[in-house]
Amino acid sequence: MAMHASRFPGHDTVFEEARIKGRATARSEDILRVLELRGIDVPEAARERITNCTDLDTLGTWLDRTLTVASTEELFQEA
Repeated sequence: MAMHASRFPGHDTVFEEARIKGRATARSEDILRVLELRGIDVPEAARERITNCTDLDTLGTWLDRTLTVASTEELFQEA
């Protein structure tokens, strides 16, 4: 019996892009919240950089760094 992979309607389309954008928005909100709770100042330029980022890997790295950085400059430093 042959297996046929079905494609979810909306895969690789506007729906998928919206889902990713939603995840990115949530992750950027998490980053800003952790920085706020830690008392780290977030200048407007840094806030825009965080909220405009849609790369989930980058946002994940930044979220991890929020636990140890002392400033937003450290958040954005290349490893």
